[in-house]
This record gives sequence, structure tokens and C-alpha cells, in this order.
Amino acid sequence: MGKILNVTQVTDNRFLNMYDLDVEDKNGNRHSYQVASRARHKEALKLSTGENKPDGVIIYALYGEKQEQVVLIRQYRYSIGTYIYEFPAGLVDEGEDFHAAGIRELWEETGLTFHPIEADPIYSKPYFTTIGMTDEACAAVYGTAEGEISKKGQEETEEIEVVLADRKEVLRILKEEHVSLMCAYMMMHFLHDDPKKPFGFLEGCKV
Repeated sequence: MGKILNVTQVTDNRFLNMYDLDVEDKNGNRHSYQVASRARHKEALKLSTGENKPDGVIIYALYGEKQEQVVLIRQYRYSIGTYIYEFPAGLVDEGEDFHAAGIRELWEETGLTFHPIEADPIYSKPYFTTIGMTDEACAAVYGTAEGEISKKGQEETEEIEVVLADRKEVLRILKEEHVSLMCAYMMMHFLHDDPKKPFGFLEGCKV
């Protein structure tokens, strides 16, 4: 098994930092490896703590009396120089429960009020996003949303359009638009779930 010999912090930013790793592979060869992380210092890296606390939260919210629309955002991202469809999401503040973060983030990005539902931990615990380049992990929250769309809570640097998409629009988006992977997987769920039981996939795993 490979091992990490040394970690050097390269940047000191608020939301994202780069770290250089001096590593040794399974054959004893030395290499340099770069990792991006939400950690503010190297002692907080998951490779240092061994803990998997959620850095962020992703919100799967259904809207409408019959829960026939899913809440999406269409956001401009500098990394691709254009817009992409995502779920509302954001960082979990220090000491904040990720369910509370989900309520806060949905309001900030959409103006909607979020009502989380309980889900088996296997569906909501933090999972790693892009493990080849970052130790970031995000938890998921599920529930319903109500209210009127508003941009009052959005930051000045954000370019976000709120989209309430029914199944026909979800299908079009998957066919024609840029979509984040995590969002795409859940949109596929939304397409094929029983409309009378929209959260049926959260009822637990029986083997």
C-alpha cells in the first residue's frame, strides 16, 4: 500500500486550498501528488484526522402540491466558462448540522423554505465527490420545498437561476444541457420513481 511521507500547504484561502504531498507508491517509488481541500490547514485534512465530516450539503427538494417538480439551479461556473444544472448546495459551517445547512442553503440560493424528511444514514451520510483530486465530502438531505422563488439570499458573486423542473423538463435537461454528475443521478431517480411515492428510494435497503 502507498503511504504519505510529507504534506506541504501551498495556498491559504478561505474556501479551497492546495496541498503538495510527497508520497511513496506500493513499489517504493517516490512521487509528488496534489490535493485540493476545504481544509484551512494540513492538520484538518481528512488524511490527517481520519474523520469524514461533511464539507458540504446537497439538497434534493421536491416542489408543488403533488411533488411533481424538482428544485434545480442553473449556475454559471468559471471552471467550464458556462452554465450548468446542479442541485442547490453549499458548505456546512463550523459546528453546523448538515440538515440545518440544507435549510439555510436552500433559502439562500432559491428563497424557498425547505422541510427535510428523515432518511436512512446510508442515503444521507457524507460521500466523497471527486476523490482523485480532493478530499471533499458532501452529505445529502431530502425533503419538500414551498414558497416563492427569490434571489434575496444570493451572494453578489453568484449567478443562479432557480428552475422548478417537471419530468418532461428533467428529460430535456439531461439530453441537452451541462449537468453535474450527482445531480444527474438523482434526476434519473426522479424520472423513474413512482409519482405517488416520490421518496420511495429512501425507505431503506433490504438484502
